[in-house]
Amino acid sequence: MRWIIFLVIFVIIDIYAFQAFRTISKNIWLTVAYWTITILVLGNFIYQFYGLNRSDFGNSQAFAFGFLIAFLVPKMIVLAVMFSEDVFRVPQAIFRYFTEGSNADIKYLPSRRSFISKIALGIAAIPFGAILYGMYRGKYNFKVLKYTLNFEDLPDAFDGYKLTQISDVHSGSFDNIEKVEYAIDLINEQESDVILFTGDMVNNKAEEMKPYTKIFSKLKAKDGLYSVLGNHDYGDYVRWGTDEEKNKNLEELKTIQKEIGFDLLLNESRYLEKNGEKIALVGVENWGAGGFKKAGDLKKAVSNIKKDDFKILLSHDPSHWEKEVISDDYKYHLTLSGHTHGMQFGIEIPGWFKWSPVKWRYKYWAGIYKEMGQYINVNRGFGYLGFPGRVGIWPEITVIELKKGSNNA
Repeated sequence: MRWIIFLVIFVIIDIYAFQAFRTISKNIWLTVAYWTITILVLGNFIYQFYGLNRSDFGNSQAFAFGFLIAFLVPKMIVLAVMFSEDVFRVPQAIFRYFTEGSNADIKYLPSRRSFISKIALGIAAIPFGAILYGMYRGKYNFKVLKYTLNFEDLPDAFDGYKLTQISDVHSGSFDNIEKVEYAIDLINEQESDVILFTGDMVNNKAEEMKPYTKIFSKLKAKDGLYSVLGNHDYGDYVRWGTDEEKNKNLEELKTIQKEIGFDLLLNESRYLEKNGEKIALVGVENWGAGGFKKAGDLKKAVSNIKKDDFKILLSHDPSHWEKEVISDDYKYHLTLSGHTHGMQFGIEIPGWFKWSPVKWRYKYWAGIYKEMGQYINVNRGFGYLGFPGRVGIWPEITVIELKKGSNNA
């Protein structure tokens, strides 16, 4: 039934889109090309997704979805523009019918205005080109975003301390090893004191990371590499034959992280020490609102540290910060999260403006936020999932410098 509804909606959208197309060209070969491409894109999408199990989602499905979006979104824009014209066009026809009578020579429905169709197509060309760019190059358009955060109670020895955060690798989506190697080199070029990974190394299975283990093993930081698990790392979206298979997959992923050099924090803490002073690094398992896995145990994670320690928390889902962390008795000076990907789509002018539809789902969805004297950085993600690209919200490598001073600065 849902496929029938989808096809009906698609046909309605295409009726309007084809009307606009016909106003600029009635060439028979262009018409054939239009419908051929439309049928191929739609047919491939149905072929790839009909009866699909989520755990079988791969690059072929991702690109089928991507091309559908690339063609459907512009057509929806055309629909919106042309339907807006019909809001005036149809009432005009009704008015003429009742005021001018049923004279056969009168054409009651005014013709579609050519310039309106051209405007609609012109507007639609913008997202069409942006989506194709996002699929071709945007998904590997890595950006290094740098922040300086001030803390009055930062231990003196850590004044100027630099950390690099990455999140949401989703290695099962990668299709270009050289681009991944470039990103790893870019991380190392930051020469941060510590590298922190905030979850979702894979889409579903540990085996997805095996082709990239050697590449990620090149990550280097003076004070080490630390990580936590994200919701995708547990294998919850796979139909496993037995619980033993699922558990084995998770243990294999933990082993891979160890091989890379990550110290995986499973509701645990570590101290980073420098010149006789220290800060606490706390890592919780995934905890997410809205039906996501809640394996994180904040109390357990801090059982071996002091309440007045300077603390950095790794927690994959930013909803954890909103729901539990900022109101906790312990003060978590800086929380690092990911998960949202910034929806991989939006408009952003760094330092000035950012918008994405994901803001309607997550209050804290990208960048630095401050509440109750505590900070969170929501990393936009290293990889991509579902849609095989990024538009406006680029893959991110975060570099944060800790400074001693007033956090009101």
